[in-house]
Amino acid sequence: MTNEHILYKLWLKKTAADAQAQKDLKGIAGNEAEIGDRFYRELSFGTAGLRGIMGMGINRMNRYTVGRATQGFAKYLHSKKTENPSVAIAYDSRLNSKEFARYAAGVLAANGVKALIYKELMPTPALSYAIRELGCDGGINITASHNPAAYNGYKAYDASGCQIGPEIADVVQKSILETDLFSGVETMDFDAALEKGLVEFIPQSFVERYLDRVCAEALQPEICKEAGLKLIYTPLNGAGMNCVSAIFARLGIKDVHNVPEQVAPDGNFPTCPYPNPEIKEALSLGLKLAAEKKADILIATDPDADRVGAAVPDGEGGYRIFTGNEVGILLLDYICKTRKKLGKMPDKPVAVRSLVSSRMADAVAAHYGVEMVKVLTGFRFIGGVIAGLEETGRADSFIFGFEESCGYLTGGFVRDKDAVNAVLMLTEMAAAYKLAGKTLVDALEELYTQFGVWSSEVDNFAYEGESGMKAMAGIMEGLRKQPPVEIAGDAVGETLDYKQGARYAGDGWSPVDLPKTDMVELKLKNGNSIIIRPSGTEPKIKIYYVVTGKGHQSVAQKNRDYRAACAKIVGR
Repeated sequence: MTNEHILYKLWLKKTAADAQAQKDLKGIAGNEAEIGDRFYRELSFGTAGLRGIMGMGINRMNRYTVGRATQGFAKYLHSKKTENPSVAIAYDSRLNSKEFARYAAGVLAANGVKALIYKELMPTPALSYAIRELGCDGGINITASHNPAAYNGYKAYDASGCQIGPEIADVVQKSILETDLFSGVETMDFDAALEKGLVEFIPQSFVERYLDRVCAEALQPEICKEAGLKLIYTPLNGAGMNCVSAIFARLGIKDVHNVPEQVAPDGNFPTCPYPNPEIKEALSLGLKLAAEKKADILIATDPDADRVGAAVPDGEGGYRIFTGNEVGILLLDYICKTRKKLGKMPDKPVAVRSLVSSRMADAVAAHYGVEMVKVLTGFRFIGGVIAGLEETGRADSFIFGFEESCGYLTGGFVRDKDAVNAVLMLTEMAAAYKLAGKTLVDALEELYTQFGVWSSEVDNFAYEGESGMKAMAGIMEGLRKQPPVEIAGDAVGETLDYKQGARYAGDGWSPVDLPKTDMVELKLKNGNSIIIRPSGTEPKIKIYYVVTGKGHQSVAQKNRDYRAACAKIVGR
């Protein structure tokens, strides 16, 4: 009998009193592949917390793995010798999110950690805000962001409002592995903990305070009324509806049409199986409504409302979906230009982007005298830059941070990407350009004329299950053992290995100072680059193509050539 089958039998025995668990486990009896996938490894706890398919098993998201993770997190908080520790909790619209959040609150309460939980589903940035404003020692968010409906996740935050770093994740993971799933987790009933004051609901007045702070980021709020924007919004059946609608109301925008099929929270995501605002399939209903209403802009937020996507008329009767980089470039330029005009630019302004985001942002920032700081993927690194500025008395120096995966932030009041804040700025920017007789497409083309055409495309290659994990590891190992000498006929000048801190330029590897992450960058001699890394939250390899040139056609052709060549590298 394999170890996977031994664990399967153990789970059947230990969950005998749990009818839901028994139904799920007995339903996979005889399914060797499913048993193998559920029990071949532990669902590991890292800087992104937990994330996985829901179901029973050690490699699944369920109340047992959530409980053990929370037990480990509580033990970590007590190890800091903090008096009366507290944790803020939020959750999104996914299946079991509310149940997992309340179960986690019960585990915290049983371990002497006060839980402050939002009564209703809330955007991820509202959790980061609560941690900081309530003086909590940490936070828990039950969400799998934009993953398909089968997934859920558990994000852990530190006292700064950022997602935890590796030093905390390693301690929590060690504690998790030392805790028995079935007998090592202390818990108590949520309602009983609520009655005893060990769990408290975060009041609605606090949500209003968060919205006040978001609105304070507006640079020209009055223009939103003047422009007469016609706007389509979809929360993709997620957590953004209430907060985003409140922002529109506060800005005085009345001509808002919500996508009716995607308004109500629904973890099944019936109209968008992959609820990612970056992709056309998720926006199809919104695009249809935008065309019917002749809207100025379509805005979409993902299920936990930390990412935002946008589409605007393309001038040819259709709508153009912007990439995360394009929105980031537009917002950076608008913020810099408007701050300069209004006399609101700080003395030493700072913007931040992830390493895999568009290098065009560097040129735009330099044009306005803004320092562009580059960090690893993950908004906690952007949060770290904000914290560093705050510690040196330069909190106001931060003006904007973004990631190519549709994450944006303009203020330090939260330390995570904030779709509510991004919606505010997107709306204001669209209004400003409408009053000037331009669309956002017009504005972007003007920037390309000024700074050259830049393209930052992304390919995602999925690798599910145990075999997929091995395949991804093999691909990354192969790139390190034998770095490519050319991509689609263009010579590779150097290869950077961020995991090993090494550089290869055809004559062997040599040490180089690089931020540590599992990522390989191929820097081509013509100035373009290709970045390859396994996702930190999904079973996939992501490949980023950074291409620049004088015209759209030549850049697009280069992208096609590189993508075809890289597909072969990863065996597709």
